[in-house]
Amino acid sequence: MAADLLGPAEIRDLAARLGVAPTKKLGQNFVHDPNTVRRIVATAGLTADDVALEVGPGLGSLTLALLPAAAHVHAVEIDSTLAGALTDTAARHAGPAADRLTVHHADALRITAADLADPAPTALVANLPYNVAVPVVLHLLAELPSLRQGLVMVQKEVADRLVAGPGSKVYGIPSVKLAWYAYARAAGKVPPNVFWPVPNVDSGLVAFTRREPPRADVPRAQVFSVVDAAFAQRRKTLRAALAGWAGSADRAAAALTAAGVDPGARGESLTVEQFAAVAASAPSRTPAAQ
Repeated sequence: MAADLLGPAEIRDLAARLGVAPTKKLGQNFVHDPNTVRRIVATAGLTADDVALEVGPGLGSLTLALLPAAAHVHAVEIDSTLAGALTDTAARHAGPAADRLTVHHADALRITAADLADPAPTALVANLPYNVAVPVVLHLLAELPSLRQGLVMVQKEVADRLVAGPGSKVYGIPSVKLAWYAYARAAGKVPPNVFWPVPNVDSGLVAFTRREPPRADVPRAQVFSVVDAAFAQRRKTLRAALAGWAGSADRAAAALTAAGVDPGARGESLTVEQFAAVAASAPSRTPAAQ
């Protein structure tokens, strides 16, 4: 049974009833177009056994489309008013599927696997707040090994960075760190006019599928510290950019050479596998990294 989805009038009426206005602080842009949420759910490719995780459900537009498509939906909402209203919205519009919803009034950047253990999420499907999209995706992939796949809507510029490959001008820290966890691809654009308020940028869909880490013998934190150092001064050669990480430019050059990487290369040319090889070539140094 399909849910009764929210259109522009329903979104504004619900917001008015709750006394809610979208805030830039929380990066809120509410989707009010039923066709867009149907498209997101269809593109996500959920099966009847999937447990969906939605971050920033807002007024519930996407939530209502997810409920009939998944075995269960975890909705994580930081706004107390929105979190408090979501169960009632589901009961009003989703029929029996409303019983599949668990609402968590929480910050997605602090959510843990234990918080979402019953049942554990298998798919992240979300219209992510623009201001925290990348940290949220990376945190959830690190924290929730049960996540097998995802489809997230983010600012188009962020989407381009997440799916970029080596050599691209927008390839950088988000690209490499997401590649550590998953294979990612662009899954389409979303125009501004499906949101309230209307943002001044396009949005993009990013689909990802979990992969095994490129190397099991190197701690993720060690690899990510190399990535952070390489792109902190992306115009510099890796020999220079990694000098602080390695202890000196000469030590950086030695580590790069041992990993089969040209010390004169720049970070934007390296694959995640090469970053892992560089990290492995300096096993005595394990700087902390997020």
